[in-house]
Amino acid sequence: MDGILTVISAKAAAEAWLRDFGAALASGEATRIAGLFADDCHWRDILAFTWDLRTSSGAASIAQRMACALSQTAPRAMALAPGRTPPRHVTRAGVDTIEAIFAFETSIGPCNGVVRLVSEGGGQRAWTLLTTLDEISGHEDPANGRRWQDVDWKRNFGGENWLDRRKRARAYADRDPAVLVVGGAQAGLSIAARLTLLGVDTLVVDREARIGDSWRRRYHALTLHNETRVNHLPYMPFPRSWPVFIPKDMLASWFEIYAEAMELNVWTRTELVGGIWDEAAGCWDVQLKRGDGTERRMKPRHIVFANGVSTTPIMPDLPGLNEFRGTVRHSGDYGSGLDWQGKRCAGAGDRHLGA
Repeated sequence: MDGILTVISAKAAAEAWLRDFGAALASGEATRIAGLFADDCHWRDILAFTWDLRTSSGAASIAQRMACALSQTAPRAMALAPGRTPPRHVTRAGVDTIEAIFAFETSIGPCNGVVRLVSEGGGQRAWTLLTTLDEISGHEDPANGRRWQDVDWKRNFGGENWLDRRKRARAYADRDPAVLVVGGAQAGLSIAARLTLLGVDTLVVDREARIGDSWRRRYHALTLHNETRVNHLPYMPFPRSWPVFIPKDMLASWFEIYAEAMELNVWTRTELVGGIWDEAAGCWDVQLKRGDGTERRMKPRHIVFANGVSTTPIMPDLPGLNEFRGTVRHSGDYGSGLDWQGKRCAGAGDRHLGA
């Protein structure tokens, strides 16, 4: 019985805060918005209200930033998100909170959010708030089967079949992509999948020989450090039979499967050599160098850099390093502890140089 009362209490508190939050936003009054936030509070917005992807802290700062965005976003219909985890009492970073997932609408499109409430000043106040834009109205995700209704290759016996069209799409012999994505791992493949289904012509380039090689080349025993359920790529979740922590080679092979199944245009053994923005043409002018030594000049409207945060090793200039007679190896080239069996070694570690 106590558990049921706790759930009801959390739901009632969350619904009351959302009702007050919606009314405060409708009023446009910054002081009224600020009154719903705790003294120590933080708001992270991902395109729901703002376009600069930064965190605001402090009730006054948050309220002022929200108020400035109201005329363009017109947020409305704040309510608990149906089908999601209901409001609950949780402890986050040592703080007892009520955590609630909610949904709302803006003039741009449907959004969702997560709020964590703390007791302060005789009521519930927001300690942390996340708001995110789900999609843009008029450009909804078409991954519902309708995208196949207008294709003609199903009965076009005398013309191109599916494979013919895929080869032609990947070759880019007669066109340039609208978007060039540099890097073909999680982030690059995910954004390419989203854009491709929206009908945006997207090319992914990666300097590795195979899709997934950036993971295959890592040390022998590597597995992902976070759980499978938080690493799914769009549209194709990992099989339910997979382990909780994915081995590196298993993930690398999945990337290849994913790119083929999602019909992504990928050029491996290809590097972005350089490029400039052509103001007059409204596009980039870039040079790509391919593995066979040829170069290709392209003019995409957009470039997305998805080349990772730790793919380029940085070797420190340590005194005496050049005179050291033993083996010097960066952590990025580490393979297995068996390589050093029976040997003496010293290691230095930071985020660039591992032991």
